[in-house]
Amino acid sequence: MSIPANLKYTKDHEWVSLEGDVATVGITHFAQKELGDIVYVEVETLDQTLEKDEVFGTVEAVKTVSDLFLPLSGEIIAFNDALESTPESVNSDPYGAGWMIKVKISNPAEIGELLSDEAYKELIGA
Repeated sequence: MSIPANLKYTKDHEWVSLEGDVATVGITHFAQKELGDIVYVEVETLDQTLEKDEVFGTVEAVKTVSDLFLPLSGEIIAFNDALESTPESVNSDPYGAGWMIKVKISNPAEIGELLSDEAYKELIGA
């Protein structure tokens, strides 16, 4: 199972890539595998400022719908529009083409609350 060492993780199975004060967010390989075939990703919070752990969207798989939780407080500044026509990218490339949103971070101190790759591996028993 792929768990890139250069990313941060949440207990809710989101991954975070940091570039300055912008975080790119998606769901982990573990999460997409548990959900099954992704058929739809919905994010209606573009241009909104949300607090850490608030729901920023949903991901729909063949058998279930799951909320997506914001790993860091901030303004959602981008949505991966490609997911509208190819939501299966979340399954095939969760850490690349399957990214979901970009967030302008408003509270950098929260970064320290994210999990390292080793802590995430321990969480999921990998």
